[in-house]
Amino acid sequence: MPHVIVEYTDNIKDEAEIGTLLEKINQSLIDSGGVFPIAGIRSRAIELKDYVVADGTEDDAFVHVALKIGGGRSEEELTVACDKLFDVVKEHFSDLFEKRYLALSMEVEEFSRPTYKQNNIHKRYKK
Repeated sequence: MPHVIVEYTDNIKDEAEIGTLLEKINQSLIDSGGVFPIAGIRSRAIELKDYVVADGTEDDAFVHVALKIGGGRSEEELTVACDKLFDVVKEHFSDLFEKRYLALSMEVEEFSRPTYKQNNIHKRYKK
């Protein structure tokens, strides 16, 4: 963990540079000072084709970022890392935000129950 899922409306696909956003998201998590293990980071995006924004009368768009993490981080660590992550998202979309109606949001889900996982990528970072 963490896992990041970016949902975005297809009406911004050509301008959103989603691949670049995912790289920026991963780098932000890596740069969080060890709050998140590098080998556990997974980012992916889902292009939405079926959606309605507001009253549906305009070509509105949205991007929603879901950050899913296991427990064990202090509130301060989590707040600092998440504030920086959302700043990355806002900066990435700043030009598009100025040109069109666009809603940006991010949620953090911290699992209270154990998660089931197996990951040998961690070996590469234990040097």
